[in-house]
Order: sequence, then structure tokens, then C-alpha cells
Amino acid sequence: MKPLSDLKFSTTFASLASVLVLANCTPAVAQTGLLRGPLVVAPVIEGLQMCDEAAQDQRFTNVYEAEAQCRSLKVSGTAALNRLLDTLEPGGPKGQVQIGFTATLQLLGLYKQSGKGWEIDDAQLDNFFRVISQVKRPVVLYLAADHFDSFGPLTRELQKDPRNLLQLRAGKPLTLNYFGYHVIPYTLQTDPHLPVNRYRYAALKHVAKKINALPKEAQSRIVAITFMGELHQMFPDFENGMGSFKDIQVTDYSPASVTGFQRWLEKQFSTIEKLNSVTGLTFKSWTEVTAPAKDIRKEKLAHFGEHYDAFADGKLPFSGWLWDPQKQIQKLDLYVDGRMVAPIERGLNRLDVYRAVTDITDPNVGFRLDYDFSQLPSGRHLAQVVAEAKGKKYVVGEAPFTVVPRNQSSIATEPAAPLRSMPKVTKLPGVKAWMDLPSSGQDVYFNPLAKLWNQYREWQVQHMLEEFHARAIQAGLPAAKLFSHQIMPQVNSSWNHNLFAANSSLKARMPWKQGINMYGGATHSAWMRDYLARERITDYGIPEFHPQQWKTPSVHTTALQAQYEQGARFISPYYFSLVPQRFKGNGFGINRLELGPHNQQDGSHHFYKALIEFAKK
Repeated sequence: MKPLSDLKFSTTFASLASVLVLANCTPAVAQTGLLRGPLVVAPVIEGLQMCDEAAQDQRFTNVYEAEAQCRSLKVSGTAALNRLLDTLEPGGPKGQVQIGFTATLQLLGLYKQSGKGWEIDDAQLDNFFRVISQVKRPVVLYLAADHFDSFGPLTRELQKDPRNLLQLRAGKPLTLNYFGYHVIPYTLQTDPHLPVNRYRYAALKHVAKKINALPKEAQSRIVAITFMGELHQMFPDFENGMGSFKDIQVTDYSPASVTGFQRWLEKQFSTIEKLNSVTGLTFKSWTEVTAPAKDIRKEKLAHFGEHYDAFADGKLPFSGWLWDPQKQIQKLDLYVDGRMVAPIERGLNRLDVYRAVTDITDPNVGFRLDYDFSQLPSGRHLAQVVAEAKGKKYVVGEAPFTVVPRNQSSIATEPAAPLRSMPKVTKLPGVKAWMDLPSSGQDVYFNPLAKLWNQYREWQVQHMLEEFHARAIQAGLPAAKLFSHQIMPQVNSSWNHNLFAANSSLKARMPWKQGINMYGGATHSAWMRDYLARERITDYGIPEFHPQQWKTPSVHTTALQAQYEQGARFISPYYFSLVPQRFKGNGFGINRLELGPHNQQDGSHHFYKALIEFAKK
């Protein structure tokens, strides 16, 4: 089964909205026993610029014409937005749960071409901030500048210049779509002279001035600002490929990125001799260091440091899913060659399994352990995933694998004796299970340079976020309100984390407040709760949120309540639409997440009702 990706808004006329909390409210973690401030729940909104005048005018046949008319009339979607929010919470925001909205601004989409070149369309920007001023509810601003900031005439020009793009090996750029939404894989280089950065940074500065020029009353209702969007490395088949482990291709192999890798290594190791000592390679200078990109099984290598695949960094994932409705299983462990090596994390998101198996009513059935095989001797080994119930061991799955030496010499070593005489875990009443990774007989080659390459790629993601955050502070945006808007690959047990290289950006030590998107089981997850506790993240937001479940209607209220108790600052249910049906078309799979009383796909109608009830708190 292919893993279902975290779904993302994918209409070309996207304008999003979300959740916020009052500026003077300091959430407290539930464990402290302290009272917390109000939680603001504000849905993501499509079509904030769609005014009633244009929506009702049958002369307009597409959303671009209609929104242009709204700008010419100097009106926006204020009236429609107020009607929607009053449906969710009549009478305005009050109580411990308050309804607000998030306004999404795509920074590169602000530009228009003039006789002076590309300049920001202030009429468009003024219409955007008109919504902020006129809708008297708390608001979070989403300043988008990632690969989804891909519409408008400037973005088409930027895509033509390879300097602006992440690249696969051999300098090949990616051509991507996501559920019908055009995606542009912008570079993670922070160089301000690159065209895409020049425009992103200038737009950020310009927008910050507009924010600071708003009336104080309007500024006080801006309680959070999320920035960039889901920033990570990219890969082919972005729509379906996040669970790929075979023949993978990653970014970024652009000349600037490879040169950056060499400089990053020099900073880490000081001398080329120290790098050689760690990697076992024989580089004579930093300029000789190449970014790993070739599969040793299929291609001739100039040296072993060129090898790269899903496991070249020394980690072999053991993952699958386990459904235990009666909670009989107390432990889940990994054994290698008959020896227990580590407990396996459980409760990870597997929305694909929830969709496929009728009687599984909770998507949090995934398990995974990324096993470090880098210190294992070359030879054949046997891994066993073992469950324990009432003191008795049961086998979930077995996977023989082979650690191959660099010279690919023949291997005669047989694995040590495994655990034997264990019944299958499916003998337990009601238990279902499956082991996805690794493939039986998987061969693995540890390349220390590939491990460093993956660390560098994570650093690139983190560094771009740090740069954008620093520029936001310099432009005058308040640090206390700045949140990231990040995807969490680790919560999905079947995903290849190395494709994203985003894990380090989700740590608590970052200078921004963490904004973490949550879909499926992640919306109510013991694993996610433990992660927040482990990282000591007590003040966070959820810029995108949808349980995507329908088998248990109460799950939506349970998920909302869990985030309230864990101290979330804001939650952004995904999504409502103000766009007339005649403009929408039928080409977007993401439409199943549109919230409303009649959309029964992915439990969206249950989620809609839960929001109305939760807002009464």
C-alpha cells in the first residue's frame, strides 16, 4: 500500500485562513495544572479576496476575473467571511475556545510587471489587509514563500532560471505537481543576490511595513505570523513518492549547493585529513569532495564516497503496522541475530492502512525503528520484530539483510541463531499486522560521506528558515508571534525522512516557535504528545489540521480537546471555501477536505459539526 501524503490546499486561487490566540494569552501545558489562555480555532479559508459583488456577477467565468473586479471595487471577502465565522461561533470570539481566521499571503504572487520591472502590486496587498482590518476577529498571518508560492507572472519567470531551483544529480531540475497544484522547487540557498531570494526578501520587508502601518487595533488582533510554509528538500513524484526507498533521487545537487557542502565539511572537520580519517576516503583537497549520488549496485563509482541510496547513511528502517484493539501487546522490540537491540516506537500515523482496512478505526497503527547498522560486521544478518503479550513473545515479521563491504567482496558469514518457536502475532485475538520495511534480503552499504550529506541537507532547510526568520525580525515583525509552518515526516511510519531532510528544523532549540501541520492520526497522537514533551515544546501552533477520519465521529472533538490540553496556541482546520462553485471545477483531489455539512469525504462533515460544538467551550 502506498502511504497517503499529508494533504495540502491545491487550488490555483488559494487564499488560506487559520487559527490564532490572543496576544496576551500564555498557554500552559496541561501537566502543570495551571490555567491556560483561550485556544483560537480558525479555519483555513479559500477565497478571502472573493467579494460578494463579483461572486454574484454571472459575467465572470473564472476566479481571476472575479478577484480583479473585487480589487477594482476596493472590496474583498469580508462579508462572506463574517457570515462563515458567525456560523461557527455566533456573536464573535469569546470563551475558552474562540473562532478566528488565518490570512495567507503568497509573497512571490504579489508582484506585477511594470515599466520599471517587477514591483509589488499594492492594490492587491491593500485589498488583503482590508480583510484584516474589517473582520473583527483574531488573525494569524501566513507569509508563504515555499514551493507552493508558485502562481503569478513572476514565478513563471523565476522557474526559467536554474539558479533559483533545487536540482537533482547532473543538474536536472524537478517538474512537480501536487494534487493539481503547480509546485516550484525553489532553492534553499540563502544568497540574497539570487533572483528568487531578492524578491522574497523584498516582499517580506514590504509586507512588514504594511503590517506595522495598520491601525493598532488591527495589529493587536494579529496574534501569530507563520512564515515560509512547509520547507524541505524535494524529490520526484512529490504527490505519492514520500514513501519511496528504492532508486531514490534527492536534492540539492546544484553547483552552489555542492560547493556549500564542501565549505560545510571544512567547517566541521577543519582539515581534509580529518575528514578522510572519519570516512576512510582519500581526498587531497576540499574541491575534490563530491556529493554522494550514485548507486553502487548499478553504476561505476570513482570512489566509494559517491555511493548513495536510501540506506547509505547507515540507517535501515524496520517499519510496518500493528492493530491491537484489545491492547494486549505491552512491548514491541527489534531483535538482530537473536539479540534484542532496541524497543520500537508505536502509534505512528498510517492513514493508508485506516483507509484500506475496514475494521481498523484508528490510523495510529504504525511502528518504526531506524536501526543503525553502521557498526555491524559485514555479512548476513536476520532482524525480527517481536511483540510481547502477557510475558509471551510473538513474531510480527522477519527480514534477512546483508551488510556488504565497500569492495563488494563475497560474503559467507551466516547470521547468528534467531529467536525460534514464536507464534505469529496475528494469533492474538483481533490483532492484525504487516511489516513493510525492509525488503527481504536487502543489501546495505554504509557510506560515512552519505551520512554527512544528509546532515548537510537538513542544515540547508534549517538555515533557510533561520535566514527568513532573522530577516522577519529585522523588518520589524515581533519575535513572540513568529511560528514556523512545518511538515512532520517522523510521525508517518512509512515515509522516507531523508527525502524531506526537515527533522532538525522541528527541534525545540530553533529561534522561532514551532508550527507543526497535523493530518490524520497526528491530530490526536500519543507519539506526537511524547515528541513535544521530549523536545520541551510547550508553546506551539498547528497551521494545518484535519483528522481525515470518518469511522468514529467523536474523534474530531477528541483531537481538538487533546491539542487544547497540550497547550496549542492556535489550530487551523483545513479548509473552508468562499469561492462560488462555478469557479472550482472538479480536478482537485484535495476537495475532499473542504469542510461543510454535506461533504462526507474524509469525515469532513463530522469535523465541521465538531468545530461548531467545540467553539461553545
